[in-house]
Amino acid sequence: MTRAPAPVAAPPGRRAVLMSLVGVAVGVAGCSGRTGSPASQSPQRSRAPTSSSPPTPATSPSPSPSSGLPHTTPWRPTSAEVEPAAKSRAVQVVEAIGAWADGRGGAAAARSRVGALGLPAGLVAQAGPLLPTADQAVLQVVDAQYGGILSRSASVLVVCRQWIRRGGTVSAGGTTVDVRLSEAGGRWTVDALHPARPGPAARTLAPDLRTALADDRIVLPPAAVADLRSGQVHTSVARAMLALARTYRLEVSVVRSGHPLDVFGTSRPSDHPRGRAFDVWRIDGHAVVDPATPRSLIERFMRDAAAAGSYNVGGPVLLSGGGAGQFFSDATHHDHVHVGFRT
Repeated sequence: MTRAPAPVAAPPGRRAVLMSLVGVAVGVAGCSGRTGSPASQSPQRSRAPTSSSPPTPATSPSPSPSSGLPHTTPWRPTSAEVEPAAKSRAVQVVEAIGAWADGRGGAAAARSRVGALGLPAGLVAQAGPLLPTADQAVLQVVDAQYGGILSRSASVLVVCRQWIRRGGTVSAGGTTVDVRLSEAGGRWTVDALHPARPGPAARTLAPDLRTALADDRIVLPPAAVADLRSGQVHTSVARAMLALARTYRLEVSVVRSGHPLDVFGTSRPSDHPRGRAFDVWRIDGHAVVDPATPRSLIERFMRDAAAAGSYNVGGPVLLSGGGAGQFFSDATHHDHVHVGFRT
């Protein structure tokens, strides 16, 4: 990893979530610590009218008596986003494919829903685990963060939970989708979908991975849980999570799968797919993207992440000190804190 360029100017605990689930049965380069030239960074554009407060999706929605499926709420970007229209478009396609009414499952119906958004119906063929066989499905977007944002292209990582009903059985799952977008004429369109593929669970896990999975103060979405269970995540990641969890309640968005393989807009490998990084979108209940979140909290968290062994910590504020390139800030990391490791 090289030193980052000058910066752009500037729910309930895990056990409660799991019990709830059982009860109802990605302008600048992407997240890695190495970024592109500041000249290429996406400018702050005029923003569409959006809520000024951060989205707070229901991570453990209440069940709907009629279907047994939980009630979910739409995810909306805030006015604090670098490019809210890109995030809106990414979330729209994921919600359209991953949720359907009784009897409206299957690829044909999903193509119809995607087409109604003015997007290519062929995207459905790339949906993978987002479109399981089921009678009915609901989907809750937990977070949508940048995997990368440039002036005319973006990667938005849509982190979601999904509940499906087959007959009288409801089961919980979810995934993270790397949604690739491009902009032309002031309008964003979706070009490709890359759902997370964590791989099967390992027969045995390192103790630190097992402990991180069981820690109430480390909130992991479905794809991140599967990443740790796969055994393909370095123990340095788990140890840092555990160290931070002694002080903070950290809500993780992405660990290994569902993230661009390369630093967005470059050919440099990202630390995420190699199991050497994790991203945090909310700290002690405060969304990183929310302007109301105390900068002191984010700064302290970033410094503590470095103290926990991270060689490359990125976020919405540029910190002084540390080794060469240890801290960085850019448009991509306006909405989360990246914590990366060499091994």
